Formats: sequence, structure tokens, C-alpha cells
Amino acid sequence: MKPFSNRFRIRRRGRSRSVATLVTAAALLACTLSGTTGATDASATSDPQPGASDPCLGQCLDILTPGENGHATLAGILLHRTIGTRPAHSNDQIEKYDNLLHDYSGLTEDQLANYFVDASFGVAPDQVDSAYAPRSGVTITRDKATGTAHIKGTTRSDTEFGAGYAAGEDRLWLMDLLRHVGRGQLSSFAGGAAGNRDLEQSLWAVAAYQEPDLQAQLDRIRASGSQGSQAVQDIGDYVAGINAFIDDTVGDLTYPGEYELTGHGSSIADFKPTDVVAIASVIGAIFGSGGGGEVENALAKMALQKQYGATAGATAYKAWRAQNDAEAVTTVSGASFPYAASPASPVGVATPDSGSVTAYNHISNATGTGATSAAKTAEGVLPGDLISGKHGMSNALVVSGEHTASGNPVAVFGPQTGYYMPQLLMVQELDGPGLRARGASFPGISFYVEIGRGIDYAWSATSANQDITDTFAVQLCEPSGATPTVRSQYYLLRGVCTAFDKLTVHNSWSPTMADSTEDGSYDLTSLRSAYGMVTHTGVSGGVPVAYTALRSTYQHELDSVIGFQKFNNPSVITSASAFQTAARDIGYTFNWFYADSRHTAYYNSGVNPVRAADTDPDQPIWGKPAYEWQHWNPAVNTSDVTAPSAHPQSNDQAYYVSWNNKQAAGYASNWGDGGAVHRVDLLDKRVSDLVRAGGVTRAKLTQAMEDAGATDLRAEQVLPVILDVIGTAPISDPAQAAAVADLRAWLAAGSERREAAKGDKVYRNARAIQTLDAWWPLLVEGVFKPKLGTEAYQALTAVGTINESPSGGQNGSGAVDTGIAAGAHRGSAFQHGWWNHLDKDLRSVLGRSVASPLDRTYCGSGTVASCRTILLNTLATAAAQPATTVYPADDSCDAGDQVCADAIVHKAMGGITVQRIAWQNRPTYQQVVEFPATRSDNLTNMARGAAVTASDYQDAIIVSYPPAKAIDGDPDSRWASKTESTAWITVDLKAVRKVGRVNLDWSDQYAIKYTIALSSDNATWTTVHTTTAGSGGNENRSFTPRDARYVRINLQTRGTDNRYSLYEIGVYAQ
Repeated sequence: MKPFSNRFRIRRRGRSRSVATLVTAAALLACTLSGTTGATDASATSDPQPGASDPCLGQCLDILTPGENGHATLAGILLHRTIGTRPAHSNDQIEKYDNLLHDYSGLTEDQLANYFVDASFGVAPDQVDSAYAPRSGVTITRDKATGTAHIKGTTRSDTEFGAGYAAGEDRLWLMDLLRHVGRGQLSSFAGGAAGNRDLEQSLWAVAAYQEPDLQAQLDRIRASGSQGSQAVQDIGDYVAGINAFIDDTVGDLTYPGEYELTGHGSSIADFKPTDVVAIASVIGAIFGSGGGGEVENALAKMALQKQYGATAGATAYKAWRAQNDAEAVTTVSGASFPYAASPASPVGVATPDSGSVTAYNHISNATGTGATSAAKTAEGVLPGDLISGKHGMSNALVVSGEHTASGNPVAVFGPQTGYYMPQLLMVQELDGPGLRARGASFPGISFYVEIGRGIDYAWSATSANQDITDTFAVQLCEPSGATPTVRSQYYLLRGVCTAFDKLTVHNSWSPTMADSTEDGSYDLTSLRSAYGMVTHTGVSGGVPVAYTALRSTYQHELDSVIGFQKFNNPSVITSASAFQTAARDIGYTFNWFYADSRHTAYYNSGVNPVRAADTDPDQPIWGKPAYEWQHWNPAVNTSDVTAPSAHPQSNDQAYYVSWNNKQAAGYASNWGDGGAVHRVDLLDKRVSDLVRAGGVTRAKLTQAMEDAGATDLRAEQVLPVILDVIGTAPISDPAQAAAVADLRAWLAAGSERREAAKGDKVYRNARAIQTLDAWWPLLVEGVFKPKLGTEAYQALTAVGTINESPSGGQNGSGAVDTGIAAGAHRGSAFQHGWWNHLDKDLRSVLGRSVASPLDRTYCGSGTVASCRTILLNTLATAAAQPATTVYPADDSCDAGDQVCADAIVHKAMGGITVQRIAWQNRPTYQQVVEFPATRSDNLTNMARGAAVTASDYQDAIIVSYPPAKAIDGDPDSRWASKTESTAWITVDLKAVRKVGRVNLDWSDQYAIKYTIALSSDNATWTTVHTTTAGSGGNENRSFTPRDARYVRINLQTRGTDNRYSLYEIGVYAQ
């Protein structure tokens, strides 16, 4: 069943109150559900203030869907389930996020604030919702717009305490879920639903730890030096803040209602520093790992060799694997960074004997429902495949100032971490000694901002997934000298028969109001060797083996904290190169992007092990000293790593795009991450077009991102060559001709999956979209399966799914079925699929040039006519499928509802739910940034206190808009001209000053063409800036500083058909 359904079964313990009492109290509490608990009031005048000290000058924006607040009492949950109310700020960003999809086509600078929120530092006095001190020395200010916590501490300890307290306020229940996942104990805590069990099992398979392991990681960081010692102190202060909130919220009975619904009442265990390590292991396993799966790779290679013979099969595998495809779009241009490629003559390969491989079973001693396989629809509080599924997420678009309208770099970037309620990320601002940042962090490890902005720079990341995990085949043994079997519990470690570490946790559950799963239990066990966690057993060359996965960051989950610590420290991040140096300290596999007012940068992080010469990272290798990582220390899992200079990196490239694609030439790709067709192509095409045209703005780059996010990759990139094959001869069948006409019309219209207007509930080109969705699996199978054969085809689908459509279905007969309920409604799409392979094969059939081709032509054995017949026959079958077959019903949608099948559902991880939104392929937390200034610039606004005159102003009977309102510091007041075609407004600084920058904050009545001129005497003027491409919004215009007393904006061409209007004019020395 779905969590937190209305089918409650009451269980109470601890200080639990009766549900009946709470229902009665719900109405009385409704007005205070989002209130802050246990905090002392603080004067609003002590709040962090925005303004002159922020070099972003209003041009930093961000968005977090559905909203910041993830806290609801039981009364709040019951009110939500009965009358639909929600806690404040729990869903107040979802509409902004959704609306961009429907409105982006005509997006202008002045409209960005309709779809994003202000990410300036501090809170204006009139925007303070609450300000309070959870202890002396720290103030938490919540803003009215989003309820975001702005945390200001007198000491660093105070600041970190405040970060912990705010994290508890916003995400206590989610943090508790994550720490239990990290210990493999989710089902005991939240219920025995199949999703909960799947999730804890997948975590335990890759990152099982016992308490001493977690503590050892803290101890190593503490002992690593001053930065490590400071990090551990920060964690301790952060945990103290969480626990202070727990004490307060339990004390005043406003703790999260999910504790009641899961039977815990008010019994909330204090957090420990080791909980932070456990949560870090979860986040790292999801977003920051790479490689592994070498057993499955071996099985795919074996299947191809069985089909084609040893040599031809190996050639086929290399072509399908596509580690270094010459046609792949790469994030770094013009440079090669060789890493993890398969050698020509590998040594130490431990190929399994045919039919011998068995996946390791982590479950034992199961009772009740623990011994049964539940349906996929028995969801848990978190997705069951959160760790085991392939998570190619996040994108980045960064353009150098050389190609922007302002001359300053522009970035639109963010992590694509899925859709949840509350969101898996939270936003905060930290302001204390050594800490100055605003942005997103994962709950439970939010003592630093992990993605966001600093004083005059911003950064973001995408998952890189380069190979840092290898599979070793460890020879099994018996200490008695008896003949080993695949069931043996010992292995050879450098010649010594050594027992596996047996890591076991016991889970048990009973029905609760949140989860009706009947009583059950099991033991969850992982076998750990020095070479990693056991994933399979088998036989290689007649020798019983256990296949193990060794990740370079295992036992080092917390090491990356040093890099994040540096990101938050303005005295450390003083340049793009300083940022790149800091990113080296992050062990997880991420692509890091940076932008300030002058420079952009990229760096790929990760602990890349130096492997033994000529070993193959793509296949299992023997766990023997000759094939180990160089200078590997099994006691602490350290080895030689590649030098920082060997990691893909770049500075001030014309533009960067990333959507979990290949980083650089020579840097081996994962399955499906580098080829002729990849979803990054959608970004690359649009951004390269913008760069060629020049004058890139935040709005234009946002448009490019959203247009790519609304587009079907298969249609834009592969459908043209499909239609070219079909178009080699006339179509005689009317139904086929009609289907092709629909597809051509959709392609010509832009290949979007989008309604004509929000709420239409039908896509433009709906028939064509349905046809392609139904056609794709038939097409792939029809083209490739005849030559691959069933066994090889199935083996290849096991390592690389053929499709990842927005609705989550259409994966073909016999393929691993994600299921419409399991795969749908997730937003992220088109990361993994056979689009590259189909594109290459059809181009080969047509005789076109193909770099890095497949091993042979598959479609119709290379004959155009035969291939065309396959395409048309499968098209006819697809076009005849009813919508109810293509889009089956699920918990959210009726069968046949195409738009709903694609729609994004924020999965409820607690008692509050939010509305569905239309599909878009986009980060869930996203920044739009352009820094016009640096921290060293004089950012005093000289227009404050100046005098101002204008050519005229609108003076209506009810309201007037005189020029004085353009410099009064009020962002809601404005000057407006009369309806003349031209106008001017002049600021008198009252003395000659150095002037080098003018900031124009337009209303929606802006100028397309205008000049900025300076004068010392109000008679002789020097034009310092001219534009014919003004787009409104917040425009910063910088120029060589000159002495001047008067600053005039000459408005020459309107952007609207009415008048000119400015909220604020800012005049700066730099």
C-alpha cells in the first residue's frame, strides 16, 4: 500500500497523544502549523540584510520544488488529508517551477522573477517573516517569500548549531529516514513495505557499515589536519543544533506527525555524529559513485561471443560498450584525459564460467511478510530503487562573458535529484566566521552548503559516474584445507585464507497507521572482504570465487567534507583556480562548474584509483596482488590515485554543457553516457547556437535549458534518420503514410512533449508522440534482435536499457521491466537508451559516414529495402496500439491518459502531498546567476541620497510615478514616463564621483534601445554604454570608470507599446 494512507491501524508508545484528541485540536492548530518551535524571539533589526555588500546585485535566482518547508505536525497532516490545507512554504515554489514550462517561449529578463526566487544574501526588513535565537549567539531569520532559513552566527560554532536547528525544523523526519537507510534499518523504523525493504537491501549491498566503521571515518578526518579537525567540530555543533530542536519540538508537542503515524510517538532518538556519516554514505551511493557492474558486463560479452565467436564477439562488445565514441559531445573541448579505458591485451581477467554466476542473497531468517515478495506497488517512504537504479541526473549550462550581453558569465545549473515531498534537498544561507554561502544541501549533512553561491561566485555539480568501482574475483577457500565451494565463507587475501566480515542487521516490523504491511522480519547480511562487498558467487576457470565490488570511496564517505568546507569559505574561494583546487578534495564523482563576474571553470572530482598495468576496469579481475590497485592498503582502502592534472578540467571555455555525459576525450564512458546521440545534445545544440549569435542573457540561457527539457530526444536526434530510411521509397499503405505524416509534423514543430497551454490535458502532436512511444521498443527489437539473437539481446538490455521515456514504460518484450508504476512520473528522462546505437546503425545502412561505428549493420542486414520493411512493419504495429496499452493505468493516472502518464509526481516521504505537474526534464534545485561585480568592488549605491530629474512622468489622479521613486531604495515603487516614444532620466550625485556601473531594475515597461551618458556639468555628455537589445529585468551595465556628477539614461525605443518604467536605478563606482 502507499504510505500514510487513510487505512490507519493505531499503535502508540512513548509520549504519544491520542489521534482523536489531535483531530479535535487540528482546527485550533491550523494557523500555527508552520510556526517555529522552542526559539527565543530576536529583533528583526539583527537579521542579515541584503544590499550593497552582495556583488550579485539582484541577479542571483534559484528555485526548489515544491517548497522549503518539510515539517508538519500530526494535526497538520490530518487537516491536509481531510480538507486539503498544507503547511506554509511546503508547496509555494511548485507553481513557479511548473509555469516556466508553459511560458518560456517568450521569456525576458524581467520575467525571470516569475519563475525563480531571489537568491540574494540576507533578508530585507519588510520581508522578515520571523527571527529567533535558538541559543545565544545565533539568529535564524525566515523570509516571507519562501520560508528559507538565513542563519547568522557570532561564532562558527553558533552558525553550525543554527544550521542543525534549521535542518531539524525543515527536514527532521526525512533526516531520520536517511540515517536509518544508512544503517540498513529502514523497515524497522518506517514499516515493512516492499519499497522500504528494497531500499535498505540495495544500500546494504554497496555501503554496509557497523558503528565502529562509521566512527573510524570520523576519527580519520579529525586526525587528518586542522581542516579535518574543524570539520568534525562543525559536525558536532550541527548535531547539537538538531538535538536542541528535537528537545524543543517534543517539549511543546509540535514534532513531525509522521512519528505518530509510524508508531514512535514522541520517542525521537538524538542524532549522533556517526549518523552524519551514515547519511553521507546514502547520498554518495546515489549521486557520487561510478563503475561496478563488471559481472554483468562479462555476461554480456560472453553472450556476444557465444553468438558471433570469441574474436568477433569481443569486437562487437567493444563497439556496443563505446567507451570512447568519437562522435560523443564532451563537456571539455579540445583536450584529452585518458582514464579507465580497456587495454588491448588485458591481464588478470576473471571471466565466469558459463552458467555459474549467482547473485548474492542478502536475506536470511525471514518470517511473515519478510519471507514474501511484495508487489512493486507496495511503495515505501522512499523509492525502493533510489540506490540500485541508474541515476544520471543534473545539468549545467555555463557561458563565458565573452559571449554574453553584459560581458559577465551567465550560468543556469542545478542538481536533478528527483521529485519528493519534502524535497531531498533543502535551501539555507550560512553567515558566520569562515562560512558565507547560500544554496542547497542534503538534510543531515547540511552543515555546509553543497551547491549554491558564495559572496561573488556560484557553483553547481552534475553526477559524473566515472569508474571508481572495480569487481574482483576472490578465490574461495576453507581454513581446514578442504575443497572450497561457492558457499564457502573464507577467501584468499594475499595468500592467507581469511574470513569474510559478516555484517548483519535484524529488521522487524508490524502494521502502523502509515504502513499496513503485516508482521514480518528478516536478517540483512552483507559479506565484506578487503576487496569489497560480495555481489555474486560463481566459478572462474573451475575455481570457486566470490565477486566483490571495491569502491575507492568505501570507508571514506566523509572525506569529501574538506572540499565542501572550502566551497563555503570566502577566504579560500578567491578565484576559479582556487575553486578547482578545492574540488580536488571531493572524493565522490561529480562534474563541478563555477562562475564569477569574470571567469568560468570546470573540474571533474573523484578518487580515481591507479590500476595495475593492463588490467581491464570493465571486466572482473582476479583478487591477487599482481592485479590490485597500485599501493593499495587493504586495512584502510587507500591506493595511489590519478593526479589532479589528469582529471578533466577547463577554464573560460566559450561554454560548458553537462547532462551526465562524457567529460572529455579519452575519459572512458559508462554504458550509454557517451555516443553520437545523448541527451546533452539537446543542450549543446541550443547553447552553441546562442554563443554563435552572441549577447547571451540569463533569460536566453534559461530558455535554452527549458526548451531542451521539453523535447523528446528520440524525436529530435534519431527520428530524422529513421524517416530518411523510410523516405527512400513511396509509402503505399495509408495508415503507415498517416503515421509518418504525423511524425514529420511533430518533428517540424520542435519535437516537444508539451501542451498548447497549461491545463489543456492533451499534447500538441499527441498522436505522433503516442506513436513514437509505442514504436520505440518494437523498432529497437526489430532492428537488433534478429542478428543479436535472444540471449545476447537480453544480456545487452541488462547492462543498458533500451528506453527511458517520461512515462517510464515501453521497454520492450523480455526486457527488464521498470513497470509504469515504478518508472513513471520521475521527470528525468532520456539518459539511458539505445538511441546512439540505432542512429549509428541506420546511418550505416544509408551509407553515411559513421565514426566509431557498430561492429556490423544490423537493420535488414544492411540492405536499405529490408531495413525499411522492418521500420514500416513495426510502425504499423505501433500505430495500431490503443492509448490504453501504451499508457496503462497506475496510482496517479487512468489508462490512456498520455499527459498524466508523463506528469511529474512529487513522491510523498511523509504525510503531506502536492499536486502533479507537467513533465519537464530539468533540475529540481536550480540556480540562474550572473555576477556583475566582485567583493573588492565599491558596491555603495551612489544613487541613494542623490537628486533625480526626468523628461516627464506619469501623474495620474489616483497614483503618480515621479522620478524620485527610481532611487528611493523601495523595490516596489517606480518611476514611469508618459507615453512619449522617447524619454530620459538623470541622477545628480551632487558631487563629481568615479562612476563605472549602472544598474537598471525595470518594470515590465522597459527599453530595447537606450544609452547611458555621463557628465560633470550637465551640459557636455559622454556616452559610455549603448544597447539595441535591452530585455528588461535587472540589467547591469559596466564600463570604464570615469569622473562624473550626472548620470543620464536616454530611452529611445520601447520594449512595450506604452511607456518606460524603472523600479530602481543604481549607480556604482565599479
